[in-house]
Amino acid sequence: MLLVAALCLNLWSIRSEEITIKIKKRYLNFPVLQAEDRKEMVFVVDGKTVFSFNIRLATLNPDYWVFCDVSALKGKTLTLNYPGNLSGLKKIYQDDEFAGYDSLYHEKNRPQFHFTTQRGWNNDPNGLLYYEGEYHLFYQHNPYEREWENMHWGHAVSNDLIHWKELPDALYPDKIGTMFSGSAVIDYNNTAGFNSLNKKSKEYVPAMVALYTADNPEKQVQCLAYSLDKGRTWTKYKQNPIVDSRARWNSKDTRDPKVFWYKPGKHWVMVLSERDGHSIYTSSDLKDWVYRSHTTGFWECPELFELPVDGNSEYTKWVMYGASGTYMTGNFNGTEFFPEAGKYYYTTGSAYAAQTFTNIPESDGRRIQIAWGKISHPEMPFNGMMLLPTELTLRTTKDGVRLFSFPVKEVKQLYTDEMEWKSLTSAEANERLTRYQSNDYLHIQTTIKLFSATSAGLSLDGQRIFDYDMNFNRVNGVFYSPEDITSMEITADIYIDKTSIEVFVDNGAYSFSMERKPEGHQDGIRFWGDNIEVKRLVVHPMLSIWGRAI
Repeated sequence: MLLVAALCLNLWSIRSEEITIKIKKRYLNFPVLQAEDRKEMVFVVDGKTVFSFNIRLATLNPDYWVFCDVSALKGKTLTLNYPGNLSGLKKIYQDDEFAGYDSLYHEKNRPQFHFTTQRGWNNDPNGLLYYEGEYHLFYQHNPYEREWENMHWGHAVSNDLIHWKELPDALYPDKIGTMFSGSAVIDYNNTAGFNSLNKKSKEYVPAMVALYTADNPEKQVQCLAYSLDKGRTWTKYKQNPIVDSRARWNSKDTRDPKVFWYKPGKHWVMVLSERDGHSIYTSSDLKDWVYRSHTTGFWECPELFELPVDGNSEYTKWVMYGASGTYMTGNFNGTEFFPEAGKYYYTTGSAYAAQTFTNIPESDGRRIQIAWGKISHPEMPFNGMMLLPTELTLRTTKDGVRLFSFPVKEVKQLYTDEMEWKSLTSAEANERLTRYQSNDYLHIQTTIKLFSATSAGLSLDGQRIFDYDMNFNRVNGVFYSPEDITSMEITADIYIDKTSIEVFVDNGAYSFSMERKPEGHQDGIRFWGDNIEVKRLVVHPMLSIWGRAI
């Protein structure tokens, strides 16, 4: 690395707080030190500022390295300006690989079957969309630090919801603001007029349209961008913003548009988080929006979708939820949501700001969701993660219609083996589990039956990852009442990754996620609880979703 930096020095002319580089490689690599204060890095080409971002440029030895893809600037002379840190500027070097590429996806604390970004911070999933064989995952991304800042839209694609390929960032901060959360749709009917004629086929290519929040110190406004190449490049609408509603609410909190096509009314619907709840807007062309109604009681990252109850397409309910995952069920007429029941929770823990995919084919019919996992990754050049994709369903329970969430069937392709046992004591089950190491990646399915025990479950190196307290009806401290109110049994599907644990209780009636925090013990995976029966125990070791670095 130092040799590469030395070889690049002959391309630079150095002045105080500024370096000039002739771009010949794909990446610029930047050293980051968390102890440094953030300052603005400015890119200047031909005397004009083309880009800027905040970064903690390392004066001394960096904690980690981040990168910027400058392939679009090849052959040009780039001036980098960063006040008061000439030594940090001199550490920057260009290469056709980014720093750390040789160990990418195999770092010490890299999750192995959950999506994480190559470098930097990630939070909310954005623009979840299926189109022509690809699932698109956009997300809140700071490419230049492991903390929140410089909000971009990151981008990754998958053909199976499990294996992800990270692409260059899709949306960058601009003069209107930084890129906050939003959604994406396919404009098949060319309502916005962005579709492009394919000269060979003489058919129109439908535009992929992203609707997002631009945030600046004064206010948050809603903007639009479109892509004609499957999300690889984007054009921002010249008349942005398309919604500016601060005056209506006397609040800056107007963000996170979720947009979908409402077929009965033949119009677009935008659900927008505004001040104290979710507002409904409608549009015929994705550009001009009319305010229609407002439902209080939610905060951030709205969702609104229709689901059949118990799989019956003749009996459906609409679900509205916010970032925390609490939800209401009710009806929707295209302009207003009418709550009937709620608010309920179906998941707790580290999950936040979940979004569902649009444009899933009717032949599939699933409502698939991905949530941000608010889980830190110490000593890593990245932070945050996405939780497993889950299928959402509405089912009739003893308490009424409730939302269930369970991992998508595609997860099963990661199984490498299966071992199953039945009717074991806890001691017998623990003996079976000794074949698995604490650092294995596992899916554990188990059903336990309590007798005189009031608390039982499963621990991992001392951390209670599944804790059922029958006396107080709590699962890991949260109230849970089983469908059979006299049952002494409970079932859990437990997914153990490098830094996270996800647990789905009774086939998704309730789920929770947590950061994996070993308590210092080295006693592996163990059941505890007096006088319990492990009625069923199935263990699937899990493959990594990362092959070599891609």
